[in-house]
Amino acid sequence: MSVMASFMVPHPPLIVPDVGKGGEKQVLKTIASYERVADEIASLDPDTIVITSPHATMYADYFHVSPGRSAKGSFAKFGASNVRFDESYDEDLVDKICEIADEHDFPCGTLGEESRELDHGTMVPLWFIRNKFKGGKIVRIGLSGLPLTDHYRLGMFIKQAAEELDRRVVIVASGDLSHKLQDYGPYGFAKEGPQYDERIMDVMGRAAFDELFDFSEDFCDKAAECGHRSFVIMAGCWDGKKVKTEVFSHEDVTGVGYGICTFYPQDGEFSERKLLDNYLEKQEKELSDKRSSSDIYVRLARLSLETYIKDRRRLSIPEDISLIAQGGDIPDELLNRRAGAFVSIHKFGRLRGCIGTIGATTDCVAHEIANNAISASTRDPRFDPITVDELPMLEINVDVLGDAEDIDSKDQLDVKKYGVIVSTRDGRRGLLLPDLEGVDTVDYQVAIAMQKGGIKPGEKYYLQRFEVVRHT
Repeated sequence: MSVMASFMVPHPPLIVPDVGKGGEKQVLKTIASYERVADEIASLDPDTIVITSPHATMYADYFHVSPGRSAKGSFAKFGASNVRFDESYDEDLVDKICEIADEHDFPCGTLGEESRELDHGTMVPLWFIRNKFKGGKIVRIGLSGLPLTDHYRLGMFIKQAAEELDRRVVIVASGDLSHKLQDYGPYGFAKEGPQYDERIMDVMGRAAFDELFDFSEDFCDKAAECGHRSFVIMAGCWDGKKVKTEVFSHEDVTGVGYGICTFYPQDGEFSERKLLDNYLEKQEKELSDKRSSSDIYVRLARLSLETYIKDRRRLSIPEDISLIAQGGDIPDELLNRRAGAFVSIHKFGRLRGCIGTIGATTDCVAHEIANNAISASTRDPRFDPITVDELPMLEINVDVLGDAEDIDSKDQLDVKKYGVIVSTRDGRRGLLLPDLEGVDTVDYQVAIAMQKGGIKPGEKYYLQRFEVVRHT
């Protein structure tokens, strides 16, 4: 056997009567849909229920699978300590998932558990399920800060593990939708909130799982969703399969979106549903086309980081510039101007590294770019060093900075035109480039620069602005 069905469900604790104490009556449609989900799971009689939860242990660069034989939990922190759970884990399935991950050098395992207690993202679905079905063990899996493609790949590994163990498995993708749907909601309103809910319900209603990759990180952050990556893991379980889907309900009356859908496999394997392969092939073609049209600044950055990552060799400048000049003229600025430069690297739309210099530290712009490309790809403390396998999927931008000028107030800034440097007398300094996705206001731009410089709100600071020439 393998994955028999999957379910997209929310996890508001108020939906549990002992927690909601009458408040659950606001979402009767969601409750009725949840009851249907529980009935369907009971009728399937699975060996194992795999639950992906945004509130389980989560790391930026690792998927955590809960270890051990069992775990307990309760809604005590929500005022209902009498509602308790004592669940057995499917240790064999956990081991198989981790074994497959290891075979693919994939960052997933049972290390680093932060809390053995079950989280509410796991317990809310279980409350409905256990009212109808007492059988089956569980597997609890957290999300990560890794790209959506890795979440999808984890779903594929879960499916493979179920098949190799001949397990009857159902997947429960636990996650609320946007938390910013109503002014009166706990998180307020953002226009991206309703936009997210409309898009996600449409995508899941059509089982158009490839479109899940098109939700940008910035858009999801502004919508304040919590379930997207959980849904992507679930989608990966269906790679290569046609899926029959049904939308049970969607509600937004509390200011948070609750969506419930079901997914069942249809017979046969379908190459057009190899969605990850298709997506990666499309991305690689788009990036290849973009690389062929990149200017010499970006080609220099790419050559520098690729040469270093593959051969641990630094470029010889100016000699190696001829390799990327493509028969054209080499801008005089590259070899005869000194200036700061930033190299930004993205992978699948997510930042993968960014390091630069505010002012010149070398004898020319070319050296500045080449050095910073190596640093951005191998020494950004926020990320692991980039590997050879990642090189074809990287998108690179280069910003050459103009001279910084002192300004008197934020009124002289423009987030699209100017970058900002915020500094203090004791030498702390933070910089933010202009025209960045998601940075829409000067206040936000300055706040991020302050945070980067370790400057606290209320401290006295000084402002400078600068322009950049961006190369793509």
